[in-house]
Amino acid sequence: MTPEDISRSIQRMAHQIWENNASGNLALVGLRSRGVTLAKRLKPLIESMTGEEIPLGILDIALYRDDIGLTTATPQVRSTDILFDVEGKDIILVDDVLFTGRTTRAALNALIDLGRPDRVELLVLIDREGLRELPIQANYIGKALKTYSTETVLVHLQEDDGEDSVTIVLE
Repeated sequence: MTPEDISRSIQRMAHQIWENNASGNLALVGLRSRGVTLAKRLKPLIESMTGEEIPLGILDIALYRDDIGLTTATPQVRSTDILFDVEGKDIILVDDVLFTGRTTRAALNALIDLGRPDRVELLVLIDREGLRELPIQANYIGKALKTYSTETVLVHLQEDDGEDSVTIVLE
């Protein structure tokens, strides 16, 4: 994806969120790290349409992963910053890539530990179709890609990486 493709996808998803969430009870929660960047880009777009302030939270799922202890890598734990009550909110979880569904499962567990939202939806910039290990699907998708398990999808965002791009590479 080019920078223009990414921008267009984010704008389209912001419009979809606005159309589907008239309750005024909406909040965005970005998953570290690029999900946070995407949520920060979505926030002003949605606010300009709704005319309302949309709370934004940051969720770290490192301790909720189901592969802790299965690899030699030590999880890098960073802070979760959700300064609003998730109880009764319509939450949009924001992530860069949906692959196996395990990150989303961990995010749901972490979020539920903070309270009981009325609804949780998932927004991803990239949906890697056909490789899911859990029955999880996104409500808002920037681009769906059919990829092989031997490929990696790299998302680069200006704020984190100095450029906007999505590429597929062989492992």
